[in-house]
Amino acid sequence: MQLMKAAVLTAFGGVNGFEIQEVPKPKPKPHQVLVRVHATSLNPVDYQTRRGDYQNLVKLPAILGVDISGVIEAVGESVTTFKVGDEVYYSPQLFGESGSYAEYHVADEQLVAHKPVNLSHLEAACFPLAAGTAWDCLVTRGQLQVGESVLIHAGAGGVGSFAIQLAKAIGAYVFTTCSFNNHDLVKQLGADYAIDYKSEDYVEVIQRVTNDKGVDLLLDTIGGETIQRSPQVVRPYGRLVSIVDIATPQSLLEAWAKNLTVHFVITSQYRAKLDSLRHLIERNQLHPVIDSVMPWTQVAQAHQRLEQGGTKGKVVLQVVED
Repeated sequence: MQLMKAAVLTAFGGVNGFEIQEVPKPKPKPHQVLVRVHATSLNPVDYQTRRGDYQNLVKLPAILGVDISGVIEAVGESVTTFKVGDEVYYSPQLFGESGSYAEYHVADEQLVAHKPVNLSHLEAACFPLAAGTAWDCLVTRGQLQVGESVLIHAGAGGVGSFAIQLAKAIGAYVFTTCSFNNHDLVKQLGADYAIDYKSEDYVEVIQRVTNDKGVDLLLDTIGGETIQRSPQVVRPYGRLVSIVDIATPQSLLEAWAKNLTVHFVITSQYRAKLDSLRHLIERNQLHPVIDSVMPWTQVAQAHQRLEQGGTKGKVVLQVVED
């Protein structure tokens, strides 16, 4: 039996639950590929799973991680799209299978896409889940159109930083909320109007700037009070998209009164979305924002970095040096 190293979560709770272990190296089944993981990146679902938010969906011991950039080492029977040596990027299924904190990963062929040629593995690993989520929210569900306006909450975060760029590529006018220290960053990404959530009331700002018309689409990446107040700044018959769980009961009466379309999105994994993102990336319309890069064996420190908040873009784990 061939072995590989992996960061294994042995107990829910704090970051001390991770252990670097030797585990069986997976083998591809029909319609699967074996990928040598070169880099992975962290997402909020990683630390949420680690601390036990999804205990009913995750069985311990578990290998977490939902972003991969790497090279195909072997292919199973009936694989036709890829060959050994191809550089790929993708997001594993969120729950129910081993993740990316490991030297190797097996995935169904339909989840995997060719890596953008103009990105390193460290850069490409930033995209699959966060940029894929932005795509699902703005394109698939939000149906954002040229000339429309959108408010993106937390524009300096992982999903937000990609959403700003995607909205500009579509041709929308982009409002975003972030701290004042990140205003230069979000404007470089394409935001037309940045709102300092610490010193400004985004509801008042949007109403004033749009002459009380509101935005066509709102992307909520925060939840809590944010999603309860957000309908106030969406125009009648507009759209509101949220990627955050509603932990406590709250009223969306204002959304109903305005005839808003409300989407709660948990992103799905498929190749066509990654191929669409790749075309934009290779045309230099989407770029990663990297907060920090750490060796993959420092997964505990990486979790601490992301969970403490205040990151700009993505925290990346390097598995193989490019």
